Amino acid sequence: MESNDAGDDLVGDPMIHFIGAGPGAADLITVRGQKLIESSPVCLYAGSLVPPELLDACPPAARKIDTANLNLDQIIAEMVAAHEAGQDVARLHSGDPSVFSAVAEQMRRLDTAGVPYDVTPGVPAFAAAAASLARELTVPSVAQTVILTRTAERATAMPPGEDLHTLSASRSTMVLHLAVQRIDAVVADLVVNYGPDCPVAVVARASRPDEQILRGTLSDIAAQVKEAGIKRTAVIVVGPALTAAQFPDSHLYSTTRCRES
Repeated sequence: MESNDAGDDLVGDPMIHFIGAGPGAADLITVRGQKLIESSPVCLYAGSLVPPELLDACPPAARKIDTANLNLDQIIAEMVAAHEAGQDVARLHSGDPSVFSAVAEQMRRLDTAGVPYDVTPGVPAFAAAAASLARELTVPSVAQTVILTRTAERATAMPPGEDLHTLSASRSTMVLHLAVQRIDAVVADLVVNYGPDCPVAVVARASRPDEQILRGTLSDIAAQVKEAGIKRTAVIVVGPALTAAQFPDSHLYSTTRCRES
């Protein structure tokens, strides 16, 4: 039995609450997410990826479980046990649950077990990175599409047609997660369509106090990443929108736009 209405009252049948914990800064949690953490006697969180300050919001006697070293079966067993005990669970995932969060397989298992759940969105890493860069990823007449993707090394294989060379053919803004360790291969795949002078930024630990930002082009970004020693918790942003300066104003605020209802 599945529930997707996270706006219901927090009182009722025990529920598994999948909560987007945001990109790293503890104050980038939603109000709803914060309230669910405060009201749930069990909290499952994704290890070092979730700000430890968020756990301070748990009830004093809450059971806090770091899932970093648990497999899927063990995680589901904790959720089912809490549900059977009549307890709500705050299941914290970094960023937003809709992107690279591994919640789909958890939901599938909960559906089979008949355990209800809901989802509270969070600030995704790519949005935090764009904020740190002070850039809009969709710039009029430059880029109106954002591709969110990753690479396949040491992870589930990419579906056919989702390789970087194919995806980069549009030259739209591309954000790569879980790829900074393969920066040389990423550059090799992208440079064919984007060209060596295409702007690139790497944002590591976006929104956190130890955030790192690198800016460059496809010709020099790999060397910068290696020199900075960035190996994880980073996104790569590629595309002309990163440095666009000459572009038309949006129609949204145009003087020629009809604003009558």
